[in-house]
Parts: sequence; structure tokens; C-alpha cells
Amino acid sequence: MARTARSVHARKKRRKVLEQAKGYRGTKHSSYKRAKEQVWKSGVYAYEGRKQRKRDFRALWIQRINAGAREHGLSYSRLIHGLKLAEVDLDRKILADLAATEPEIFGAIVAQAKNALDGKPVERRVEVEWSIEPPSPPARQNPEAPAPQTDKVEQAEPVGESETSDEEVEATDAAARKAQELDVDLSSVDGTGQGGRITVGDVEKAARSEE
Repeated sequence: MARTARSVHARKKRRKVLEQAKGYRGTKHSSYKRAKEQVWKSGVYAYEGRKQRKRDFRALWIQRINAGAREHGLSYSRLIHGLKLAEVDLDRKILADLAATEPEIFGAIVAQAKNALDGKPVERRVEVEWSIEPPSPPARQNPEAPAPQTDKVEQAEPVGESETSDEEVEATDAAARKAQELDVDLSSVDGTGQGGRITVGDVEKAARSEE
């Protein structure tokens, strides 16, 4: 029986391993034996690194969601439980992104979780109010020319500032917006958040007590 040569396949296999080992130090990029061992070990390290990277990102997402939920008077575990009751299918990556970049939408999602926890009906449609600042007037090229007459625009009071400027009230941005919506004076609200800050739950409690 004639002998079958396999030199083509052997060279192809060795070339593939050496391509993967390109850039390694010493003989690990030129010796097939050393390169094969190092490529195998590198694959093991890469597998463990991918698992560790997933754990690190999950921990980061949980921290961001927890920070956003605390501003609305909820803990992370209560928020996740409320979202499950409300059947809101959003993963932690999306929730963390909304908490960091879209606080209005995240606040509406937290409101749905609160309704589900309290046994209230959950609104499937989320309505978000967007505030648009008026554009600044263009600069005058000729300083001696009289200024053009324009309609006066009443600027709204900045969110988070109470009517009394003597005392500064520490409140979260979401709590300040909620107080402006419910017409609640922040100076008369007792904060239960971290460092005595006023949360959304404190504002809602004060609004119910006034009724």
C-alpha cells in the first residue's frame, strides 16, 4: 500500500498556530512547540477575562441603577421587584444607561415600579415632559446702534431653588422637579435621604399631608 503524505496539512496547522502566536516574546512566536503551549494558555486567560469583564460591568450597572433609584426613594432590590410585578422587561444595562443619561425616563419607569408595589394599575405608556430653554438673542455687531425691541420672555425659576434664597435646601433633582409639579415648598419638607437630602418620596409625603 502506498504511503499517504500529509505535509500540506501539517504545514497549514503549524502556520495557523504561529499566526496566532505572532507578537509573543522569545521563541514563543517562532517555535511551534512553545507557540502551541502559549496559544492554549492565552485562550484560557481570555476565557477567564471575558467572565470577569461581565461581572465587573454587571456590578457597575447595579451601582448606577441603585444611585438613580435612591433619588426616587426606592432601593435597588425594591425597584427590580417592582419592575417584575409591572412586567417591564428592561435589562440592567438599559436601566443603567437611562439612569445616567435620561433621568426623566428613568423616573417614569420608577413610578411604574412604585405603582406595581402599591397594587395600583400600571400605565403602559410613559409620558415625559421635555423643557426647552429659549434661545439667546444674537450679539449686536454695532454697539452704538439701539437694541432691537423683542418680546419679553418670562424665564422660569430654576429647578431646585426655593422661593426663599436665604436658606439653601438640599434636594435631589428629581425631588425638585416633583416639588415644582405638586407645588410643595421644599423648605417645609424634612429630608430622609443621605445627608438629610430631600427625595421624591419625601415630597409626595408632604403633598399628601397638605391635602
